[in-house]
Amino acid sequence: MAEKFTFPKGFWWGAATSATQIEGAANEGGKGKNIWDQWFEEEPNRFFNGVGPGTTSDFYHQYKEDIARMKDINFNSFRLSISWSRLIPDGSGEVNQEAVDFYNNVINEMIEQGVEPFVCLYHFDMPMAMQEIGGWENRETAECFGRYAGICFDLFGDRVKKWFTHNEPIVPVEGGYMYDFHYPNVVDMKRAAQVGYHTLLSHVFAVKAFREKDRAGGEIGIILNLTPSYPRSSHPADLKASRIADLFFNRSFLDPTVLGEYPQELIDLLGEHGMLPDTEGGDKELIKEGKVDLLGVNYYQPRRVKAKENLPNPSAPILPEWFFDHYEMPGRKMNPYRGWEIYPKGVYDIMINLRDNYGNIPSFISENGMGVQDEARFMEDGMIQDDYRIEFIQDHLEWLHRAIEEGANAKGYHLWSFIDNWSWANAYKNRYGYFSVNIDTQERTPKKSAYWITDVSKNNGFEK
Repeated sequence: MAEKFTFPKGFWWGAATSATQIEGAANEGGKGKNIWDQWFEEEPNRFFNGVGPGTTSDFYHQYKEDIARMKDINFNSFRLSISWSRLIPDGSGEVNQEAVDFYNNVINEMIEQGVEPFVCLYHFDMPMAMQEIGGWENRETAECFGRYAGICFDLFGDRVKKWFTHNEPIVPVEGGYMYDFHYPNVVDMKRAAQVGYHTLLSHVFAVKAFREKDRAGGEIGIILNLTPSYPRSSHPADLKASRIADLFFNRSFLDPTVLGEYPQELIDLLGEHGMLPDTEGGDKELIKEGKVDLLGVNYYQPRRVKAKENLPNPSAPILPEWFFDHYEMPGRKMNPYRGWEIYPKGVYDIMINLRDNYGNIPSFISENGMGVQDEARFMEDGMIQDDYRIEFIQDHLEWLHRAIEEGANAKGYHLWSFIDNWSWANAYKNRYGYFSVNIDTQERTPKKSAYWITDVSKNNGFEK
């Protein structure tokens, strides 16, 4: 017998993307250089097949047709990001009118097509001019971000009612300052802590700019990649390892943005190892002002950890892995292309945690998805038969539905992504979209999942 999964009235169905990953036109329209343009110039070999951020999926020129496609598959919402370096080419100076026109056109077109714009202000794309003064290591960058945010609210806030300061703010901290997978490729946890701290302050300055004006009907939030840290066993050493992983990767941004303060345990841990960032008097009160109205949750895979097997090398740089080891759970289900575990129940666990420990803040799944290599293999009758993606989405939606039934305040589900887009150093290696993109011709073609999600959205649920 079929089981029916119906979602609350007004549920948000859509997808998410970011400026650098979809717009292209990296050197057009008066855009300033960002760190991705710079890194690709310096080390093109670090990018899959040598494909950089120059053209990507060309949304800059094809936004009208793409928004029509969103309408076709019955999206009611879509999250995009504004490129700081497109809007303010040097990060702190003059506003670029061509960018204002572009984003106005995109926002107006979305509203006309009945697709609500959810707008994120920062998605990994630091203007190069800001990076040159230290990026997030420099408090001045955070202040410039607050100014940029205020400009966006003034320009677009009459129509955009859902704002997000940052997408996955922990990722540039990890990638740029600990694990060498983002520019500027620094490995130094003390500097990473400073970057994380100023990133949080930039968020706070943006929230303050938002609250300073009467934003009728508007809400401001943040998008966090919450990855539950599951211990190998119930042994106290394994539990401690998972708690510490959770502090670093989840609570470092979740607690201050939702509860208004850092976890004391994290402060103590950083202090013990001489890793605390520089702060200023009054910052503690300031951070309390950065609490959000709405939380986006990006979830792809769980984090499984265990107590350390060996003592850390005392002369190697301190990293979070000084405190835990990663654990490969026997029998786990894997996405072999991305090397990520598929664990749909993680969505439920996150939502129940938010319900019980974070005031049941209004939230939504702002990214979830499955990247697969060489999808052309699954082409039949001119369409990619991505049943694996449909199954992936459906399994996660079932657990989300269960969390909602148990009182979690979840308002929507956005897939990563609407069309295949450029994925940072991975470029187009793995494809995530409801639509495939031929990067030579820029032709878009719906996959089977596009038709499936159209029905789900129309019916506000599905039968299984």
